[in-house]
Amino acid sequence: MDWDHRYRMGDTPWDRGAAPPLAEFLRTHRIMGEVLVPGCGTGHDVRLLAAQGARITGLDLSETALAMARSRPPAGNERYESGNLFDLPEEWSGRFDWVVEHTCFCAIPPIRRADYAEAVARVLKPGGLLLAVFFLDPGVEQGPPHGATREEIARLFDPFFSLEREWRPVDAFPEREGGEICQLRQKRGLGLPSVGLSGENPARSG
Repeated sequence: MDWDHRYRMGDTPWDRGAAPPLAEFLRTHRIMGEVLVPGCGTGHDVRLLAAQGARITGLDLSETALAMARSRPPAGNERYESGNLFDLPEEWSGRFDWVVEHTCFCAIPPIRRADYAEAVARVLKPGGLLLAVFFLDPGVEQGPPHGATREEIARLFDPFFSLEREWRPVDAFPEREGGEICQLRQKRGLGLPSVGLSGENPARSG
């Protein structure tokens, strides 16, 4: 998929604003520290998170999408970087307290999903947190977006992360209702990050 061409042509049906499940989560939680948003596109989720006061890095392959993101008024302490999650510089290893996933995992070829889980684990500090909105059934025969099962998600992420909480979001874009799950996962290692989540206990059942 030539993502930059899609942005240049305005052929971006996924570019619909900040993720409703993320906005729902942030109404009762505050994400702080160093946060990475892979596949950030034009930066909707980045700006939503930056407005809370975290230091956000949006990462994307498309220079056109990033130019659009940078052209919008900043919401807080956000920055945008051009790059490939599978080929990041060594200094990114262990850099982030959080990774917030929405529409990146479902956009990559399924054959690279194991690489994705490993890459996300690599950029997180020990004990860092992954907040992910996964598509179970995107409602298309051929992706992207590519659907996933709970079993596949567990197989890919359990070696690197413990599952702290899973829930069905109440809020969703039209036509995605009931087709998403949210997971909060902690990178296996030493304790929670010193700067991170405030508000309701993220590990509660739900």
